[in-house]
Amino acid sequence: MRRGQLVVDIVCVVVAAVVAFPLYWMVLSALKPAGEVQSANPRPWTGAPTLDSFRRVLDVENFGLYFVNSLVVALLVVALSLVVSFLAAVALTRFRFRGRTVLVVMLLVAQMVPVEALTIPLFFLMRSFGEVVPAIGLNRLGALVVVHLAFSLPFAIWLLRGFVATVPDELAEAAALDGASRFRFTWQVLFPLVAPGLVAASVVSFIHAWNDFLFAKTFLISGTDNRTLPLGLLVFFKPEEQDWGAIMAGSTLMTLPVLAFFLIVQRHLVSGMAGAVKG
Repeated sequence: MRRGQLVVDIVCVVVAAVVAFPLYWMVLSALKPAGEVQSANPRPWTGAPTLDSFRRVLDVENFGLYFVNSLVVALLVVALSLVVSFLAAVALTRFRFRGRTVLVVMLLVAQMVPVEALTIPLFFLMRSFGEVVPAIGLNRLGALVVVHLAFSLPFAIWLLRGFVATVPDELAEAAALDGASRFRFTWQVLFPLVAPGLVAASVVSFIHAWNDFLFAKTFLISGTDNRTLPLGLLVFFKPEEQDWGAIMAGSTLMTLPVLAFFLIVQRHLVSGMAGAVKG
């Protein structure tokens, strides 16, 4: 039994090392001097760490604005997706209506469609929407919020259905006997009970919106005021030579908010994913 546990522990350590190595190399490259980064014989360490790459990133014009834009888009996507997906999950789980099964199947199908296949149709769709509602048109952050919301909702709804289904109907009946309305039961009783699922869905939505490059490049086609961080890093990709030190430093800075968000919600994340598997 101990030998088997030892093998499992070794495998887990190896897998963790393989997963963590790209992150280690990213941070190492950000701390290396320019000569070491561009060396033909790279070493997995540096004897002269420097913050020059981070300084070049922070000296980029409007870097703070790009950071704020990314944060606004990610937080809006998380907030809207949680509210909408929770209400949709409640409707699909606790109400009987015609077409419910079709909607559930459509949620599965929506997750199978490649993002690249929908980029061009979404471009024309958001261009048309922009003529009616300029706030969600091209070159606006609202376009990114709407698009990311559309892609995050199917997964979030499917995830939360399992949590809502685990709440017994007897609890709703007891709340009704105590005089609680359906609205009050939904938000004061049901909502806290599915909090672990909400946390799990929020992490996925935040990461997708924060790290997005494809949609940002597609819908923010002109101007710099509404650029997000991934687009801001394009300044270090030059035709003649790429500044890999600055690229890795910028990537490291982009990782910090995701890490901070994860640390804030990690207490509920494990139970959330476990509940999703059970559901």
